[in-house]
Amino acid sequence: MTDTQQTAEYIARDERWGAHNYHPLPVVISEAEGAWVTDVDGRRYLDFLSGYSALNFGHRNRRLVDAAHQQLDRLTLTSRAFHNDQFGLFCEELAALTGTEMVLTMNTGAEAVESAIKVARKWAYEVKGVETDRAEIIVATNNFHGRTTTIVSFSDDPAAHDNYGPFTPGFVTVPYGDAEAVRAAIGPNTAAVLMEPIQGEAGVIVPPAGFWSDVRRACDENNVLLIADEIQSGLARTGTLFALDHEGVRADLYTLGKALGGGIVPISAVVGRSDVLGVLKPGQHGSTFGGYPVACAVGRAVVDLLSTGEFQQRAKELGEHLHAGLRALEGKGISAVRGRGLWAGVDIDPRAKTGREVSMLLRDRGVLCKETHERTLRMAPPLVIEREEIDQALAALAEALGE
Repeated sequence: MTDTQQTAEYIARDERWGAHNYHPLPVVISEAEGAWVTDVDGRRYLDFLSGYSALNFGHRNRRLVDAAHQQLDRLTLTSRAFHNDQFGLFCEELAALTGTEMVLTMNTGAEAVESAIKVARKWAYEVKGVETDRAEIIVATNNFHGRTTTIVSFSDDPAAHDNYGPFTPGFVTVPYGDAEAVRAAIGPNTAAVLMEPIQGEAGVIVPPAGFWSDVRRACDENNVLLIADEIQSGLARTGTLFALDHEGVRADLYTLGKALGGGIVPISAVVGRSDVLGVLKPGQHGSTFGGYPVACAVGRAVVDLLSTGEFQQRAKELGEHLHAGLRALEGKGISAVRGRGLWAGVDIDPRAKTGREVSMLLRDRGVLCKETHERTLRMAPPLVIEREEIDQALAALAEALGE
């Protein structure tokens, strides 16, 4: 595929005026619906990334768009200086869906993680009795929780970490998937264990069976909070509401974002125990847009979509089909496939091409996905995708690998 002059002009403008903190594929999208997007030249592509799981319910889902329109016609923002008629309903309905007791609303996933860190530390000092400024949080190797200064302080990815110091102390890193290492790292100052149930940016890494049960037990035995970052893995992506549900494990706090706003508005949340989130008192934490009416209205519609279980079931059944098709390509340009539900990390054989090269070949065949690191494709199609469309993407991948 050759880029047209129109596409080249849009990209040149992005590169001239936008900071170069992303390396997008050279495609300029102007319209989208469901699992499909259209570029400025009218070419259609199957979206196999879903905005890193922000578009679980597809582009411009009609129920979500209608909820946004209806709210835009009534009220957009009050700040939390006043009550509005959407906030409490959203919190109540999200708590009921997730089986939790309290909701703290923010805007972005990174803000939710930052909020969970603050809450865990405050709880450690005021409830557990940890000495002031000595609280520790256990995290995992190859983690990704956001881009703020505190969060990148405990990243071991050089691209996210290097040259942003001085860094925030108070984090202890252990190998991901090693429950004994988690247990060994717990000490009298440990406030929480913060990890992704499935690591997304690292390449959709699934921990060994039993890992989360062991970590939950270690937390219970030592009065330590378990914080699950379900910003990418949650809200039906893996075939259950939470990825932790696959092991029947409950966290004390969950961080949510991305799909919570339906790909329309940014909204995130920390949900969990009221005795933990309850350590926050008026004036101690906040956000002007956190829990604003438009986001709450869309979030309520998202909760309604998830309450039927339809999307969880679609992710489970179609995910099995996707993974079977990907595994059939192992040894044919793919060295490994990981993941759950409609979420897959696909390692490109080192003897073949790089992840970006395969992404470009897929683009030329009408499928959009993106590499993570050098040789892994991260695939996460919208949960509204059809089986035939998955087959179309698999055929395109087989053709790209064979080129």
